[in-house]
Amino acid sequence: MMNIPDSAHPRVVIIGGGFGGLSLARKLKGKNFQVVLLDKHNYHNFQPLMYQVATGGLEAGSIAYPIRKVVQDHKETFFRMAVVEKVDTENKKVVTNIGTIYYHYLVIATGSTNNFFGNKEIEKHSMVMKTIPEALNIRSLLIENLELALQTNDEAAQRELMNFVIVGAGPTGVELAGALAELKKAVLPKDYPDLDIANRMQINLVQGVDRVLDAMSVKSSRAAEKYLKDLGVKIHTNVRVTNYDGKVIETATDLQFHSQAVIWSAGVKGAAVNGVETAVDKASRIRVNSFNEVEGIKDVFAIGDVAAMYGDKYKFGHPMMAQPAIQQGELLAENLERIQNKMALKAFTYNDKGSMATIGRNKAVVDLPKFHFNGVFAWFVWMFVHLLSLIGFKNKALVFWSWVYNYFVFDRESRVIIRPFRMYKKNSMAQD
Repeated sequence: MMNIPDSAHPRVVIIGGGFGGLSLARKLKGKNFQVVLLDKHNYHNFQPLMYQVATGGLEAGSIAYPIRKVVQDHKETFFRMAVVEKVDTENKKVVTNIGTIYYHYLVIATGSTNNFFGNKEIEKHSMVMKTIPEALNIRSLLIENLELALQTNDEAAQRELMNFVIVGAGPTGVELAGALAELKKAVLPKDYPDLDIANRMQINLVQGVDRVLDAMSVKSSRAAEKYLKDLGVKIHTNVRVTNYDGKVIETATDLQFHSQAVIWSAGVKGAAVNGVETAVDKASRIRVNSFNEVEGIKDVFAIGDVAAMYGDKYKFGHPMMAQPAIQQGELLAENLERIQNKMALKAFTYNDKGSMATIGRNKAVVDLPKFHFNGVFAWFVWMFVHLLSLIGFKNKALVFWSWVYNYFVFDRESRVIIRPFRMYKKNSMAQD
């Protein structure tokens, strides 16, 4: 049961507690609406720092923030932890695993999910990093593979366990490759002195187009590639992965990789909900107009990654990043008030504040609307922006302290297997 009380105010149901959903819920505080926020997790996940959880730089709790704490002083806002099964737009209701709720206005802010382009083998065998549990799985696999490598004298088997292949060289792939390279250089040789980390551990970054960070400027792309190569990352551009069976990666060229640790970051698609199929495009995003109204469906809106608002500048929709989601959520809160007051709606105009990526210690690239820069200053800008964007003072303090500690000590303390990922063969490791 939802157990949502009746209200004299119109009910806004928001599906998704990501950047867009929380931005909208915050802006609706104190307005003449009852807000019901639904999410399958009870926390907001700060995805830009997920790779640091995966590589032991941060604990999972430092990038997660309870949704209830965000809205605890919103008198007309109710959070329910639920999985949305479908929406019935004709009868204006949302069906979930804990019950059904009716709405006056529905906002879909479900974000994005991994896109394997229909390849079930790659989906089955590769690792992904869209949620905190998935980031912890990658961290566990990294350490477990090194532990298994210690148990064999077979060089080929060791190399297969220690070959980390990242498919996709967008910000996620680049940042993850840089973090793994720093682990290889400064941390793992001390943890595993009896493994030939320097020569047998490999980090391969595979990109289907001709440069890394292809959505950023050429200057930033070239700088990022140089930083990665300086760290020892092997970059393979214009290489399209066609299959992965858990041990061998096949590509459209003659190139093959033998690896038991493949991380897929080569594509995302919208996480559209069931019930709005008529408005879903080829990338699984929901088509919306300039007011974030879903095409052809009354009183239903979509914001953030899942929304495809086409325009002259954004022919495929806005970039699937935090800022478009936040800005769309803020404007939609104002437009919902305008609807209630029978006023003309404001069209969304994206204020592009730029993009950035970090490659490692003192190495980052930043693209602002009018200029681009990289290096140490870019790294400090990247850290400052991400610290400010975290929710909660405690999370900001924890992340800042971890960064300071890691910087001066050259260490990453979160190298523990909290949730084992692999199913070890019998007798392959100590059982107790």
